[in-house]
Parts: sequence; structure tokens; C-alpha cells
Amino acid sequence: MMPRRFGLVRAQARALKMPYQIVSLVLDFAVGLAGGACLLRLYMQQQRIPMSARAGNPIGPFLFAVTDWIVLPLRRVLPGLAAFDLASLLAAWLLSLVQCSVLWLFQGMPYGYPAVAVLAVVALIRLMISGLTLIVLLFALVSWVQAQSPVVDLLDRLVVPLLVPIRRQVSLVGGVDLSPVVLLLLLQVASLLLNAAQGAVLMAMA
Repeated sequence: MMPRRFGLVRAQARALKMPYQIVSLVLDFAVGLAGGACLLRLYMQQQRIPMSARAGNPIGPFLFAVTDWIVLPLRRVLPGLAAFDLASLLAAWLLSLVQCSVLWLFQGMPYGYPAVAVLAVVALIRLMISGLTLIVLLFALVSWVQAQSPVVDLLDRLVVPLLVPIRRQVSLVGGVDLSPVVLLLLLQVASLLLNAAQGAVLMAMA
């Protein structure tokens, strides 16, 4: 009887976890897409990269289509600061906050809501790190294969400003530029530190 009872408990636990996993997966995709688009829009505007397809930006119209619904209303109450689009940053954080809030409710509200707002900041930073990692990987790939296209030009304008400080410190090795590898390592270290910070926040707020 005891093994059968434990088996039923495990089955019930798995059944309860499945809706959470499904919701978490859907939110990861939706917030990753919309929030990542907001952050990319912010970064492109900060770098003064033209957003129109006519100017050679192949993804500018897509970013507008995905983010205008939340960025434009926020911009009415939160104007930009020089070249820094605060509305896009706030939009990305609000999307992360919605994601963290929904998962918090599914978990049975295990900690106070102020921790959710802090975790939304952590999730936003994690999204930045993941997005930068993807962009740098794409940049390294296309630079090694010597491809030529508007996408390559865009990646170059996005990534090279981040590589300039590293290139000042890391010289070529056998004619090979290792600055993208160094940047990827730094991003991974930042991700590890962020995970540690998230654990500390949860322990403090529990």
C-alpha cells in the first residue's frame, strides 16, 4: 500500500507541475520576443542606427510591429533622455514583471510581492545577457564565413561598439580576433553572478 500511495503522490505532483511548466514556456517565448524586441529597439536607437528598411535595417519594421503597442503609450508619459529610449526600457521591465507575477501566482505566492518586482529586474538583465550572447554568436559566425548582407552590416553596428574596449586590451592571436570570445566569456560570468544574486534575493525575501 505504501509504494502505491507514494506513486499517487508523485503522479499528482507531476500533474500540478505541468500547467506551470506550460505557462512558463509560453511566457518565456512571448516575453522573450516582445521584451527582447524592446531592448533591441532601445539599443539601436542609442547607437543611432536607422530603423527603416529603406535605410538598410532589415528588422526595424519588425521591431516597430512587435513593440509599438506598449512603447508608444509609455512614451507619452516618459520621454526619452537624449538618445536613451526610457519608454522601451520600461516596456521591457513591465513585460518581465507580468511574467514574474503570473509565475508567482502559480507558485502560490511563496514570497512577498516586492521580491517579484526585484526578480523582474533580474529577469530583464538576464534577457539582456541572453540577447547580447545571441547577437555576438551570430556576429562571430558571419564574420568567420565572410558573408555580406544587410543583416551582417546590422550585426557589425550592434556588436563592434562592445568589442572596441576589449580590442584595446586583447591583441590579435595569429591574426585571429578573439574579442568576441572574450565578450562571450564575460557575458557568461555576468550570467553566473546574476544567478547568485537572484538566489540571494529569494533567500532575503523568503
